[in-house]
Amino acid sequence: MSDQSSTTRPRLTKRNLLLGAGGVLTVLTGGVAYVLSELDAEHADYTAPEDYPMLTTRGRLGDDGSTPTVATEGGWSFDDADELFLFVHGFDTDPQAARDQTYTLDVGLEEYRSSPVAGYSWDSDGEWADAKRVADANAEPLADWLAEWAAEDGRPVHLVGYSLGARVVCEALTELETSEMATSLASMSLLGGAIPSDSVERDGEYGDAIAAVDAPMTNFHSGRDRVLGWVYRLSDRTTAVGSVGIDDPAAEPDGYRDVDVTDLVADHYSYFEPEEGSLSRVVESLD
Repeated sequence: MSDQSSTTRPRLTKRNLLLGAGGVLTVLTGGVAYVLSELDAEHADYTAPEDYPMLTTRGRLGDDGSTPTVATEGGWSFDDADELFLFVHGFDTDPQAARDQTYTLDVGLEEYRSSPVAGYSWDSDGEWADAKRVADANAEPLADWLAEWAAEDGRPVHLVGYSLGARVVCEALTELETSEMATSLASMSLLGGAIPSDSVERDGEYGDAIAAVDAPMTNFHSGRDRVLGWVYRLSDRTTAVGSVGIDDPAAEPDGYRDVDVTDLVADHYSYFEPEEGSLSRVVESLD
């Protein structure tokens, strides 16, 4: 499930495909070839300016998984803005790819909403199991930053989690619920979320945290996302919320809803692609 920019190719996804189900692949050869061709797809080719605004925890997490603060990079000059979008990238994404993907989302949003976008960069470019642990470890830093932003700035924040970034977002919500810290969150959007489809249910891993936040969560899922539909399902042996939506629609927690974007999103790399992705519906969900 590589989320790299178009300058690089996926490193670990094919390996995960072959090893994810205990080394036994039970699909036809033609199906495997089709899925591997999906894994070689690319993000849109946009390069962020060198001073693009980012938050980062790369190289800052201690052995115990804790960090006092995130580091700020680039130019944070949003004086005239009424709100901020914060994008959390997914798996197998290096620092430059994280900036480029955030900038791609920024370019795509410009057509529908004139608001600044910043990125949250974390060490996701390792083995899949390690990346999931690092995603969990980023819960406290992201939650702390959201609380600090609310206290010192207060403008609404629209949090966008893509692929494994959805896990970072949901773990941060759990941290916020536990700590009872106040935030200025205005919305949370999951794009192709690489988390289990039952984890967002009322009694699921993140159900209480989703309901506790005074902001809506919208999950944008695509049935044409073969990275989630095949690779994630084989590696984690469950369905992804970004592929099928919530497991049981009757178990939606307060504030949660699904939006099917199968007609707009052709693969795992197109959710926030300008002109062709699901950003039009993301913006519609905010109004």
